[in-house]
Amino acid sequence: MMSFPDAVKETFSRYFDFQGRSRRSAFWWTILFVMIVSGILTTIDTAVLGYSMDAGFLPLSNLFGLVMLIPMLALYIRRLHDIDRTGWWLLIGLIPLIGFIVLIVFWAKPGTAGENRFGRDPSER
Repeated sequence: MMSFPDAVKETFSRYFDFQGRSRRSAFWWTILFVMIVSGILTTIDTAVLGYSMDAGFLPLSNLFGLVMLIPMLALYIRRLHDIDRTGWWLLIGLIPLIGFIVLIVFWAKPGTAGENRFGRDPSER
């Protein structure tokens, strides 16, 4: 199992890496990191800077979202690779509600033991 700091470091070190696999712990720790930072930035945007959430413009939160767009997309795809699915499965998320539920189920599944068509098992590194 990967630690919280190691998971976040791996996500940023593999910023544009859409190849290979990522383990479950790296995925969920990074999701937690993004949620915490987003919550803090939203609080700063609204309470300190005085922006309204109704306007939809929260400068710090929006900037963080842009910075995290590519690494999160890469992480989502690497996580799908870990269960031996192509990154194209990410498009199922476009189906309202059901697609998102399917993706959560996929991301929660344990990875393929040993090597699969996307590379070595990340837990063996």
